[in-house]
Amino acid sequence: MDEEIKVAELFAGVGGFRLGLEGYCDDAKGWNLPSAGPYRTVWANQWEPGSDKRQFAARCYEARFGKGSLVNEDIAAVLDEYDAGQRAIPDVDIVVGGFPCQDYSVARPLSHADGIEGKKGVLWWSIYRFLRIQLAKSPDNAHWCLFENVDRLLKSPAKQRGRDFAVILSCLASLGYSVEWRVVNSAEYGFPQRRKRVYILAERNVQWDLKERLLHGAMASAFPMEAPEAVSYVDIPADPYVVSQSFNVGGKLSPFLDAGVMVGSKVITCKALEAYNGPRETLGDVLIPDVNVPEEFFVPESQREKWEYLKGSKKEKRTNKATGFEYSYSEGAMSFPDPTDRPSRTILTGEGGRGASRFKHVVQCADGRLRRLVPDELDQLQCFPKGWTDTGMTDGQRAFCMGNALVVGIPHLIGLEVAKEFSSKKGSE
Repeated sequence: MDEEIKVAELFAGVGGFRLGLEGYCDDAKGWNLPSAGPYRTVWANQWEPGSDKRQFAARCYEARFGKGSLVNEDIAAVLDEYDAGQRAIPDVDIVVGGFPCQDYSVARPLSHADGIEGKKGVLWWSIYRFLRIQLAKSPDNAHWCLFENVDRLLKSPAKQRGRDFAVILSCLASLGYSVEWRVVNSAEYGFPQRRKRVYILAERNVQWDLKERLLHGAMASAFPMEAPEAVSYVDIPADPYVVSQSFNVGGKLSPFLDAGVMVGSKVITCKALEAYNGPRETLGDVLIPDVNVPEEFFVPESQREKWEYLKGSKKEKRTNKATGFEYSYSEGAMSFPDPTDRPSRTILTGEGGRGASRFKHVVQCADGRLRRLVPDELDQLQCFPKGWTDTGMTDGQRAFCMGNALVVGIPHLIGLEVAKEFSSKKGSE
């Protein structure tokens, strides 16, 4: 490895992983995000399925990191071109990315000539393929991986709880990786949004002591937790195909808990209770002055009743329009308006637009008026610089990007720990 840590950012969005690892400085805008270490992104990919009009995240990425800073094409087609000798991909030390929670069924056993084959279009298999490409070029490549996903990945699918995550662990083990994971609620570590996601950190060719790594590894250092009351152990089949067919069939609960470590095919896992004593931010900390809010973000008085209905509790009869089937529907009340003295709820992709919605955030101004959050506030709830997505996108497009993004401070904290291990290894060479 060189002195720098070379990064490939897959499914890059508007650059959350890159910001968290590399940092970013723009004196003219007053942006100064610190670096987590000697990271340098040398290859990135972002593609939103659909027409060129759907590529606003990629255009934002290039506006911030420079023209040609990413490949704005379908990752599967890019890898096909690499295999055909029509495209170059540089060597990297760490592969990062957030990918959708999908059906990770495996269609071909590891023992077959072409190795593991999963369902077409499932983006995990592009990650797996990218790792295989890196390792085929050099066994020193892709020494680390850092991935982000929704926390339900640990519990999916409903009829085989934990299978999807077990497939991913088995795939990583087949490539020689040991793995740490942690479900992180960003608000529990001082950030202004309650956003729960699982982060998966893998390192190749290491043999950790399971319990020692669980209690004192990179994830435990980045996100301190109380000593667990109990731990449990899980065996992962070595072949992802076997995992896909038989792992936890009929199990009502997933064996994977909030924190865990895998070495070989052995897993230790436990519930995690945060032990954080630092500063804490709230929704109110990112709000801009009311006088700077454009008029279209205020809720018209004529729409207030509709907002109150959508946010309120319900227990009512409804009819399926397609079948005519009548059913009982109920849901609890949500805070309305959203409290500003605590972290916000999770922001979603549908946060933009004027229409009334149960899930959009609404805050109350000093004069009693209600308003939606402006895009600059959504940027800051994800710990991006204020105005990061202000690159010609609409309100709805900016909200979509932030709803798909991650809290930048989370990979930053993990990156600090990886950089320490990188420095320690370099010092011992």
